[in-house]
Amino acid sequence: MKAGIKVGLVALLAGTLGAAASLLTTGPGPLLRSEFGQRWLGALLAARAPAAPTGLAIAQPGAAIPAFSVPGLDGHPVAVPTAYAGRPLLINVWASWCRPCVQEMPELQRFSAQQGGNGVQVVGIALDDAAAVRAFLPKVGVAYPVLIDAPGPTDAGVRLGNRAGVLPYSVLVSADGRLLKQHIGPFARGDLERWTQP
Repeated sequence: MKAGIKVGLVALLAGTLGAAASLLTTGPGPLLRSEFGQRWLGALLAARAPAAPTGLAIAQPGAAIPAFSVPGLDGHPVAVPTAYAGRPLLINVWASWCRPCVQEMPELQRFSAQQGGNGVQVVGIALDDAAAVRAFLPKVGVAYPVLIDAPGPTDAGVRLGNRAGVLPYSVLVSADGRLLKQHIGPFARGDLERWTQP
């Protein structure tokens, strides 16, 4: 390859990475909240993420989510997504120590209450200590179901396609259990109505 082409490719790559760093450090603007921006960010993070453990089934866009179980607040296992089949499902992966996660919880609660018994179901999966989650939830007034998983290379976030481990992380699942959309980072007010549309 000619030296001029190599320099041009390196400059293009550096410019792309600089733009990515700028977008990531200045907050989630309209680009990162768009479907294109989310796919681009997901691809960027996936390229830098550690490899998933051998044999671990990871959700893929358009495909059925591989079933897994995590405990509810009462300690009993809940099959995901089977326990919530029949309606669209928004799964939000979070932790009590994650400030953006905590900041978006009122918006998730508002959206969940607005959906009632026929709309999109909201379920949180905390990658956290069970006692910390139980103590934390009354402070934020969340009424939607919350499950608990231990953070690590096989946690619910990884199984749902977030190998980079960025929190908060959300997925939209169809009524029949297929992964429709992925969202990295917190939702702003009003984003959920737009994002959950087919």
